[in-house]
Amino acid sequence: MTAPDKPPKTAPAYAIASVDHALRLATMLQLEGAISVTDAARRLGVARSTAHRLLAMLVYRDFAVRGDDHAYRPGPVLELAGHSRSRAARLRETALPHLRRLVALLGESANLTVRTGETVRFVAGVECDRALRVGSRDGMVFPAHLTSGGLLLLAELDDEQLDELYAADRFAERPGDRPETAVLRRDLAKVRRAGFAVNQERSERGVVAVGVPIRMAGETVAAVSVSLPSVRYDRRRLPALVGTLRLGSERLEADLAGS
Repeated sequence: MTAPDKPPKTAPAYAIASVDHALRLATMLQLEGAISVTDAARRLGVARSTAHRLLAMLVYRDFAVRGDDHAYRPGPVLELAGHSRSRAARLRETALPHLRRLVALLGESANLTVRTGETVRFVAGVECDRALRVGSRDGMVFPAHLTSGGLLLLAELDDEQLDELYAADRFAERPGDRPETAVLRRDLAKVRRAGFAVNQERSERGVVAVGVPIRMAGETVAAVSVSLPSVRYDRRRLPALVGTLRLGSERLEADLAGS
């Protein structure tokens, strides 16, 4: 699939790291539930003291509460997301060993994504240890139509659901974020036929991702993908990449069904 005219998503020119970290922490709490200071520091790549200060501010603003066990949990502001949080937490916990196995087999970074409206959230990620690699997207949000996982999840929608999701009035204040629906429908038809999706520099320049769906009780609930620098992507490897991903997804689905 060719990349659309829309430029890839980039960070703001004057990004504020502390704000970004706080928003990522809020997302983790909303989707996954309890988190410790140590785990927050590790996942953000910051010092433990920095993670503690960020969590304390979330507590002050009611985004988090601190329990007697010293773990932080969603506060009143995030409590309405309880149901989605439990599913995401279960998906993340079950998927991580399978993502690590994919990284060991393929030598590239692996991710798990879920869809929320017209966006996808990366709820679990494992980086490979190669010098040139795709970094963790854990906790990040991207437009669904620009990612391999998002295309797989959108492919589950019928025409009426797709029209409702991308209705022009929903994008009145941000028309540039709305994909061309005719092009999107063609892309989704290809994904349905293939059973996998390829994101070749749609979301970020220099990055290629290949994904397959994760199903529970016949419903596609997530997608697992492998991401690699475009300079290492060889289309001739695609069947092998997809085969390994499918084997991993089947094992993950079996664990989800048995959990």
